[in-house]
Amino acid sequence: MKFEGTDSYVATEDLMVAVNAGITLERPLLVKGEPGTGKTVLAYEIAKALGRPLIEWHIKSTTKAMHGLYEYDAVSRLRDSQLGDERVRDIRHYILRGKLWEAFVADERPVLLIDEIDKADIEFPNDLLLELDRMEFYIYETRETVKARHRPIVIITSNNEKELPDAFLRRCFFHYIRFPDSETMQRIVAVHFPDIQRELVHEALTLFYEIRDTPGLKKKPSTSELIDWLKLLMAEDLSPEVLRQRDPNKLIPPLHGALLKTEQDVHLFERLAFLARRERSH
Repeated sequence: MKFEGTDSYVATEDLMVAVNAGITLERPLLVKGEPGTGKTVLAYEIAKALGRPLIEWHIKSTTKAMHGLYEYDAVSRLRDSQLGDERVRDIRHYILRGKLWEAFVADERPVLLIDEIDKADIEFPNDLLLELDRMEFYIYETRETVKARHRPIVIITSNNEKELPDAFLRRCFFHYIRFPDSETMQRIVAVHFPDIQRELVHEALTLFYEIRDTPGLKKKPSTSELIDWLKLLMAEDLSPEVLRQRDPNKLIPPLHGALLKTEQDVHLFERLAFLARRERSH
């Protein structure tokens, strides 16, 4: 069982090595990288490539580790008891399965995505250590232990918003998705737009990387934003010549709203255009 990328996902050699190492070691694969570099999509593509079911657990700031195991719905049980419902006699009716439980009882080895783990409380990763290690957990209300039928392929993503605990990091195989170089990006673009003009791609990538390299940029445009921008360029039928023009009065690229996502960055390019005009006039 080897991951080698898919028709719709360009995986670099080091990423394929990392995924397969995580599968072989049966350890969670912790994936970091800039937003928009395909961390979340990776889990979808692994599941597709290996023909495995995908279970997604998207983490929020309010998410607790317990939510991934199970929740006891005491409110519903109280309401049913007041209504004289016979179901209250069996507490199992009020135990709600979490995503980890779903993964543990899956009929075949699933891919479990724990997405954006750094959004949760700092204790969240440590609270999952035992369950991810032993692949089992205890239900206190029913005094039962749930054990994994098959050890899931666990993919954990992080945007580096918080430092993760050392004890948690020790149990993971780590991979940082570097921002794609121009050659890799051309392959990614070709997957999304097989019929796009090569010249348009060349000019768009040149301008895209120039924008990313601009000093003082608050939010660098990502791969997903480049794809959106190219889609708009094609829809508007803009020619490569429009992108090739380096008119100092028009330093902001056409349809820049797909690339520049903060007013500070738009103002930065407006200031650069102003300075360029002033230099020309002197």
